[in-house]
Amino acid sequence: MEVRDLRALLAVVRCGSFTVAARQLGFTQSAVSQQVASLEAELGQLLVERRPVRPTAAGRRLAEHAAQVLLRLDVASSELARFRQRPGAVKVALSPLASPQLLAVALRSVRSQSPDLKVSVKSVVATEAINLLASGAVDAALVDGITGPSEPLHLSGTGLLTSRWVAQAPLVVALQRGHPLAARPEISLEVLADAPWLVAPALLEGGATRRHQGASWKEPVLYEGADLGTLLKLVGAGLGAALLPDWAVEGDDSVTGAPLSGARLVHRTELLTLRTDGAGQNPVIEAVLALSRRV
Repeated sequence: MEVRDLRALLAVVRCGSFTVAARQLGFTQSAVSQQVASLEAELGQLLVERRPVRPTAAGRRLAEHAAQVLLRLDVASSELARFRQRPGAVKVALSPLASPQLLAVALRSVRSQSPDLKVSVKSVVATEAINLLASGAVDAALVDGITGPSEPLHLSGTGLLTSRWVAQAPLVVALQRGHPLAARPEISLEVLADAPWLVAPALLEGGATRRHQGASWKEPVLYEGADLGTLLKLVGAGLGAALLPDWAVEGDDSVTGAPLSGARLVHRTELLTLRTDGAGQNPVIEAVLALSRRV
C-alpha cells in the first residue's frame, strides 16, 4: 500500500467528499479518486461508496489504521528533520483553553531575551494541534481537556510524542448570573442532570470530556465553535450551563462559576513536543516549562 493512497483514503473518509479531500491534499479530484481506486484494486474490495460518498466497513477500519500509521510516519520524519537544523522561528499550536495566559507570559519572556526570534501561534482544536506537531508544521503544542487530578489527557497520538504537565485548574459550572443555583457555595453535577447544558466539543477535549460534558444529560445545546467568548454569551443568555476551568468565566458579567462538588475532575493543560526536542533546544518550550514549575 502506497502512503499517498492511504492519505487519500483517510482524507475522503474524514471529509466525506472526494472534492473536499482533493482540495485539502492539494490534488485534483480525479487523482484522489484514482488513489482510492488503486487501494481497492490492491485489496480486492470496495472501501468507499461513491453515491453518496461514505466508507464501507472495510474502508472505515483501514482508515483507522491509516491514521495511526501516517501519524507515526509524520512524527518520524519531523524528528529526523530536527537533527538537520534549528529554525530561526518558533511556531506553537494552541487549543482554545490550553492556558493561553501562561503561553502569553512565556512568549513575552522569550521576546524580551530574543527580540529577533520570529514567533507564531496557531489556535486549533487539540487533535489538529497534534497533527500539526507530528507533521513538523509547528515546534510545540499546548493542548487541554477534562480528566482526573493525576490522569493524563489520553489524546489520540500523544503516545508518539513527549507530553509534559503544564497546568491544572479546578472546574466550575458556568451559569447565567442570577441562576437559582448560582448562589450555592458548591454544586453537584447530579443536581443539574435534567437542566439544559451547552456542549462545546471543539473547546474541550480529552479522556473524560465526552463522559462528563453533557454526555449523560438530555438534549444538550451543541456549540460547534471554539470561541470562549461566544460560549459565555450563550451561557449568559440562559441557554444552558457549561463545564469550564474556573479562570474561563472571569471577565464576563453575565456569567458566574459554581465550584463542583463530589466530582474528581480537573482541567489539565499539557505541552507536547517531538521526542528530539527539549527545553534547552527551544526557547518557548523552556519558558513554558519554567513558568509551569511556578504554578
